[in-house]
Amino acid sequence: MTKRTFGVIGLAVMGENIALNVERNGYPIAVYNRSADKTEKFMATRAVGKDVKAAYSLEEFVQALESPRKILVMVKAGGPVDAVIEQLKPLLAKGDMIIDGGNSLYEDTERRTKDLEATGLGFVGMGVSGGEEGALNGPSLMPGGTEAAYRELEPIVTKIAAQVDDGPCVTYIGPGGAGHYVKMVHNGIEYGDMQLIAEAYDLLSAAGLSAMELHEVFTAWNKTEELDSFLIEITADIFKKIDPETDKPLVELILDCAGQKGTGRWTIVSSLELGVPIPTMYAAVNARVMSSFKDERIAASKELAAPEKTFSGDVKTFIDQVRDALYCSKMCSYAQGMALLGKASDEYGYNLDLGEMARIWKGGCIIRAGFLNKIKAAYVENPELANLLLAPEFKQSIIDRQAAWRTVLVTANELGIPVPAFSASLDYFDSYRQASLPQNLTQAQRDYFGAHTYERIDKPKGEFFHTEWAE
Repeated sequence: MTKRTFGVIGLAVMGENIALNVERNGYPIAVYNRSADKTEKFMATRAVGKDVKAAYSLEEFVQALESPRKILVMVKAGGPVDAVIEQLKPLLAKGDMIIDGGNSLYEDTERRTKDLEATGLGFVGMGVSGGEEGALNGPSLMPGGTEAAYRELEPIVTKIAAQVDDGPCVTYIGPGGAGHYVKMVHNGIEYGDMQLIAEAYDLLSAAGLSAMELHEVFTAWNKTEELDSFLIEITADIFKKIDPETDKPLVELILDCAGQKGTGRWTIVSSLELGVPIPTMYAAVNARVMSSFKDERIAASKELAAPEKTFSGDVKTFIDQVRDALYCSKMCSYAQGMALLGKASDEYGYNLDLGEMARIWKGGCIIRAGFLNKIKAAYVENPELANLLLAPEFKQSIIDRQAAWRTVLVTANELGIPVPAFSASLDYFDSYRQASLPQNLTQAQRDYFGAHTYERIDKPKGEFFHTEWAE
């Protein structure tokens, strides 16, 4: 049998789907999974009739690949990735390439890139977004590492990526862990998006909308230029799904405890290290953590009284106000994510093209949305743009909608409905637009108890002062 062009290690659903995507695009593949029964099942079902070679040992797998070998590793992030790499290293030759397609921490990718490149092996840390469907039919791909390694991989990834009007949803991201860093921030934005949509759902439910009415609202929103997106689309679908056992909307029967896999938390840690505020993402992660305290929340609901008020406004008007609040909040979330990418690019030497990041998110990935075209255009027009909120398009959009945004938060507070992500987004907007914030008092307090010093507005910047505050 002829040698295979591409190899995939790890046959969970994402691994299977991306393997089939590669094969469908004209590249014969070899596959390997630590558990032989999974390989056997794949070959007996989804791989039937496909140009796929199954291997039942790493040695057999490596021998099945043409040189220089290109091996995509689709296993759980962390220790399992390191274990596979260590098993592969003695079997590979100079010029062979390992691609990590999992949700690895960018710092791990930095380490692996240095280690493997030093031995003559290529390494690409590649973020893959789009879930199961994207992996099979065209994901958004975020490969980082040496540019030379990417160029070798480019003919394959440009074919298997999602295709949009201005090209495939893949580009060379940058050196080292750049690809996994961008994927991490993508996931942080995704957390924010999902929480904002959940809060919109909670508010509209409080206004009396049924699941089918929510389906109609979200379907209509998905047809607007502002909110056209994958997450709004699937949310509309969710509301119309009826549970066959109870004949009730299935969403209403799902336990309200949300999980997380770490990328949201990693985004927050990185933002704190780099000193970039991303409060909408903080709120989204905190909301998932709070949701896990189900038993405590049930007990507290019996002890801590809610406001004795029900929604009494005009429902149609409120739907429009929530739509505007959702759009403004989403724009703040994306602005935070792009600001974090910009700072990381400077700090780590990634040299990110923020307009190109927006472009490759237009298809395949979870946060794909219509307004990414406008985000791309904003950075093309002004590559040095400090914050998306200052782009003329978005600045005016938020100014026009902020009255509705504020009204929604007032209503939520009156009804006792938590809207942490809506609130965090508005706080971000209000803080960013303030020429003066009350941290002058904070600096005075720090100087009082710790002699941390302060600067003065009437003295040259960089000149520091200390005061003996106590008599």
